[in-house]
Amino acid sequence: VAAAADAVSRIIGPNTAGVVTPGEAFVGFMPAFDDRIFKPGRVGVISRSGSLGTLTCLELTRAGIGQSAFLGIGGDPVSGTSSLDAFRSLDDDPGTDSIVLIGEIGGRKEEDAAELIAESTKPVVSYIAGSASPPGKRMGHAGAIVEGNTGTHASKVAALGAAGVTVVDVPWDIPAALHG
Repeated sequence: VAAAADAVSRIIGPNTAGVVTPGEAFVGFMPAFDDRIFKPGRVGVISRSGSLGTLTCLELTRAGIGQSAFLGIGGDPVSGTSSLDAFRSLDDDPGTDSIVLIGEIGGRKEEDAAELIAESTKPVVSYIAGSASPPGKRMGHAGAIVEGNTGTHASKVAALGAAGVTVVDVPWDIPAALHG
């Protein structure tokens, strides 16, 4: 990670689905040139989960909403790009008008990004996976480790809500929340 920073480069992942600029390029294993899933547009999508990220882009495309970029950051606790880094990139991108953040329980990635999100003028919609996870039980990805009162579904929803983010209960509600 340090060598990449010295080379003015960024590491995506580990455990990532990749990065997609719809209609232009991709790296990873996302179905980037399937126009039923990805469509060029102005909504940036950040996701720790490849499958939830794909579902989100599919739902956006079905609703006629295109994406400026999909950034799959992976779910591992040690990562080259955090939710905060990814958000900063899309917030600075003039081709992105709004941002979707797909998170999950464990770690502080979404909570750490909330402070910067609160300062942004771009609308943000989020879905956090893991609302039905039993307390104290390790779930899913290696990054799904809850630490005290942080990293829980409730703590992430509270931090994002306090930052002005619209948090939805299911991913297919994201397109309506972007219009709302």
